Amino acid sequence: MRKIALVGDISSGKTFFSKLFRYPVFNADLVVSSLYKKDKSLFRKIKKKFPHKISNFPLKKEELFKIILQKQKNLSVLGKIIHPMVRKEMKKFFKKNKKKKFVVLDVPLFLENRLNTKKDVIIFVEADKKKKRQRLNKRKNINPKLINILRRNQLPAEIKKKKSNYVIKNNFVRNTAKKNVKLIMKEISK
Repeated sequence: MRKIALVGDISSGKTFFSKLFRYPVFNADLVVSSLYKKDKSLFRKIKKKFPHKISNFPLKKEELFKIILQKQKNLSVLGKIIHPMVRKEMKKFFKKNKKKKFVVLDVPLFLENRLNTKKDVIIFVEADKKKKRQRLNKRKNINPKLINILRRNQLPAEIKKKKSNYVIKNNFVRNTAKKNVKLIMKEISK
């Protein structure tokens, strides 16, 4: 099993591209959302760290956003609680898909958390700033201050690009995206 990891800025289209590969996808954001809704041990750990900020189960993103906005360091505190649980789910995903030729990883902090190995295919998804801003504005409960805090937690785009095997320019046109994915798959399947 070979891993294809999609990296890029917030709202660059990583999830959109991940679905075009037609291989099993591990989407860390969806895993986190599921953990918020279903994992009571995660709830208890976060409630213990922030007793006056978390109301009741399930965890609510709005409450977590307020915690992060209150103090940027809180993002790191939350990450230390959440990331090990996400890694555990990723290991289950790998085990379940070990016989597949490829798996696709849509993990926002893939490089930052040093999850990459030399065998991985890393693809940087690049998108126009204006398009990314438009996409971000469509999301619920997102404010510019929160986005800036999240971005500061990420490697700069240029470093991600240098660490990538491929760069895909996302123009948000499905046919162009499919062609780009097909070209990469042809090359890495040799």
